[in-house]
Formats: sequence, structure tokens, C-alpha cells
Amino acid sequence: MVKIDLQNDEELENIPAPGLLNHWVESSLLTDHDQLEQTIRVVGESESRSLNLQYRMIDSPTNVLSFPSKSEYLDYECLGDLVICSPLVIDEALQQGKSLEAHWAHMVVHGMLHLQDFDHGNDIEAAKMETLEVKILSTLGYSNPYNI
Repeated sequence: MVKIDLQNDEELENIPAPGLLNHWVESSLLTDHDQLEQTIRVVGESESRSLNLQYRMIDSPTNVLSFPSKSEYLDYECLGDLVICSPLVIDEALQQGKSLEAHWAHMVVHGMLHLQDFDHGNDIEAAKMETLEVKILSTLGYSNPYNI
């Protein structure tokens, strides 16, 4: 069972319903979890830029950041936090000619794979991660996000 802790302090609009976010998170899990609490923080460009600069030394907003949690002190199961920049996701969907829902799904799946130790730091890792993303998204009814 997955419980979503949805944080939207800026009260940004065009956010997928919690049930949809929950479905995408569950579909992205590669191992079984009895009770998983997954934080998804929806932010504007300013907070995304600040976090990206602080943690990745990149001075620009980004669509999704993943912060893995390896804490043994939590009294619940948590893979980590996803931070998704809503205005950027909306702009990218428009620019790429994708439905907003499909792009949100892709960002959640992509972020969840990062929380499960997948990366795209080199061509081999990127190919493996993208293949898995496409497979998960197709089971959810979304087309290949890399065919733009």
C-alpha cells in the first residue's frame, strides 16, 4: 500500500489528483512494499532553481528532483522525496506536444526510478532507465515520451 504525502505550499494549479499520483507511484515500484509513504512536493520555478543549485550546482529550475532516503530512523517506509516543478512540467508538455497528464506521469515514473537507484549518467545507464520508463508508461496507457 502506498500513501502519498502531497505538498503544494504555493497552491499551484493543474496538479494531478492524488489518486492518479498514487497509481503512478505504485506502477513505478520494482519491489514490493508493505506500507510506503511517498512524498511528492510540487514547487514553482524559484524553489526548483534554488534546490537544483544547492544540490546539483545547476543554476536553473528542473522538472523533477529526487532525494533518496536511506534513514534508519524513520518509523515508516520511505524511498525519498520527489520535487516536481509544476510550471516547468506544464511548459515542457506544451513545447513537446504531449498531454499534461502523460508528462506528469513521466516525471513521477522518472523520479521514482531515481529513488530506486536508477540513473542516466552515461549512455548505458540512460538506455536502461529509458527502456524501463517506456515499459512502465506503456502499462499505464501512455506513449513513449522520448518519441517527440
